[in-house]
Amino acid sequence: MHSRRPSILLAISIVLLISTSAEARHFKVGFAKQDITPTKPTPMWGYGARHAALSIGIRDPLYAKAVVIDVGTEKLALVGLDLGRSPTDVMMVRIREAIKTNSGIGLIMISGSHTHHGPVIELLDEPGKGQGAFDDAVAYSKELESKIIQAIDAAAADVQDAKIGWGTKPVAMNRNRHSKIEPKPVDTELGVIRLDDLNGKPIAIVVNYAAHPTMLDAADLRFSAEWPGAMMNAVEEQLSTNCIFMQGASGDMSVSTTEETRGVDAFGKAMATQVTEVAGTIESKIPERPRLNGTEETFKFTTRVPFASPATQVLFSTAFFPELAAASMSEDLLQNTIHPQGTTILINQELALVGGSGEFFCEHSLRLKERSRAAETFFFGYCNGHHMYFPTIEAAAEGGYGADSAVSWVSLGAGEEIMDRALINLYTMLGNFTFKLPRQK
Repeated sequence: MHSRRPSILLAISIVLLISTSAEARHFKVGFAKQDITPTKPTPMWGYGARHAALSIGIRDPLYAKAVVIDVGTEKLALVGLDLGRSPTDVMMVRIREAIKTNSGIGLIMISGSHTHHGPVIELLDEPGKGQGAFDDAVAYSKELESKIIQAIDAAAADVQDAKIGWGTKPVAMNRNRHSKIEPKPVDTELGVIRLDDLNGKPIAIVVNYAAHPTMLDAADLRFSAEWPGAMMNAVEEQLSTNCIFMQGASGDMSVSTTEETRGVDAFGKAMATQVTEVAGTIESKIPERPRLNGTEETFKFTTRVPFASPATQVLFSTAFFPELAAASMSEDLLQNTIHPQGTTILINQELALVGGSGEFFCEHSLRLKERSRAAETFFFGYCNGHHMYFPTIEAAAEGGYGADSAVSWVSLGAGEEIMDRALINLYTMLGNFTFKLPRQK
């Protein structure tokens, strides 16, 4: 176990983007999607017990869905993936560079739905890390990166004048799978963002909820978007629009079912009913002063796991499979450091979107929302990278899956520090920390 060091914000990776109301002359929204279902068998992501077992067919297709918000001076891409995680750190660098060059997009939030019935995307075209043994999976990862870029660029090219609105509702369809302390923390908030054309017809519905998509049996080796996919399909059918899912802080959140909602399709349709109900109450409006503010930050923490140890590497090779373990061992991890991503966005000085690159426990999201002073705040997990579990300090003290160092690699308190930084960012964007001269007495 390593002692915790203060995090260091890497200046070269911090981007502060602000558009003033005088510069922003419009509010436009575009949508596009790409089918990202593998066409060949690949190892599947999510359950270590599968090891390197290859996929067998497709239960339902996987998509990358992108919304681009364009205020003239700045652009934001929101991307929902029917995958277990968002792109790797190296992929994210190339995606950012491409969409900035192609479409002038400076802010991005890509979230994986966390389905455990998607493909492994970490394998590399290097000996011992996928090359030769899993060439189809290596090729898929390259294709995935290209398709994400294509979806974002297509959405940016298809923007139109738009209106925006949002709403929330407590929906008791999840449960805390970790804590044994009563009452268990649960974030039941269903968040819905409605993006309409000027006639009020939805261009896209963005859904935010926290619950693991692990309803299908691990022995089922078919690709599936799981319950979020069933939910999006039902919303799209009911509202004749496009639907994107952005997973929440579901590190300790599982689904909670009844007889009526048991099974992927039944649960997805039931959740879609809740989404359409919220969407129906939202009054979208043309923003009076369109504006996008945002920061993207890289943090540095020590790890709780001695990754440089040969024993640790053997352990992870056995728990998953050797090529995946080797491909996941970055130079940073081998030096016992880890660099999570934190993203903070403020839309029109009202709607706050905060993202973290891993499986954050729900109390992080609950506390963030309680302390935020934005009109509404949503948290997106598995966002812009994946750096495993982020339990709260209390949850880590309690122990158990998701809180122990085997799957929670960051130092204790890392999640709290990332949330605190997001709050500082939000208050700064809202103008609460402006410099003021002392008053003369």
